[in-house]
Amino acid sequence: MSMGRYAASTDPEAGRDGDGSVLLRSPSGATARVSLHGGQVVSWKNDRGDELLFTSSKAIMKPPKAMRGGIPICFPQFGNCGTLERHGFARNRMWGLDEEHPALSRSDSGSRSFVDLILKPSEEDTKSWPHSFEFRLRISLTKDGDLSLVSRIRNVNGKPFSFSFAYHTYLSVSDIRSGDMYPT
Repeated sequence: MSMGRYAASTDPEAGRDGDGSVLLRSPSGATARVSLHGGQVVSWKNDRGDELLFTSSKAIMKPPKAMRGGIPICFPQFGNCGTLERHGFARNRMWGLDEEHPALSRSDSGSRSFVDLILKPSEEDTKSWPHSFEFRLRISLTKDGDLSLVSRIRNVNGKPFSFSFAYHTYLSVSDIRSGDMYPT
């Protein structure tokens, strides 16, 4: 299983409704919970235990429904400007643990707890979007509790295709009127 150096633990029964999840822990006490349903980060807590992501109380945490909150993966379509379901199908599928991940840079794995996930098209997916791909996703938590997601999408058979992609992040804020957000 592709897991990082310190305190990354698989916890297949810990996801809500038994959907399967992976819990990443940092030495500082920060955590991130990743659901295999949608390959989605559903919780990210700092070292004080504060939840940094929002999840709706009405969220359905069970396939085939999309979860409302956390960090949904939108692929191969963002929004409803194409022929596929809104935001594509990746957020509604079960992802696998990537046992054969191509290496990322050494700096990405040396001081992080991480998990590598993979999504390949199902027969159902190819009926609505007839393209061969591998979507690899590394979710990592640094020793200080910083969260990062790295996505790699590979065209498996060389036939051209286009897609759109997004991390549809739901941040938790105590008062939307008093917050500012700046790209880094």
